[in-house]
Amino acid sequence: MGSFSIWHWLVVLLIIVLVFGTKKLKNVGKDLGEAVKGFKDGVGDDKPSARIAQDDAADEAKRTEQPEDQRTPR
Repeated sequence: MGSFSIWHWLVVLLIIVLVFGTKKLKNVGKDLGEAVKGFKDGVGDDKPSARIAQDDAADEAKRTEQPEDQRTPR
């Protein structure tokens, strides 16, 4: 009764597939993958969304410094 063999895990996997179905398991796997990817993006040192926000703020500051007649339309 020590560790589980491969046959134990195959029976458990078969029961899980029978209970939940392959479509629902596929959706759970996809959602989990997207969550992990989002977590990695949030934790990573290179944050492109923060850089974009800074660039937008800098552009807005430049627009407010220029007189209204010299502004370029968006």
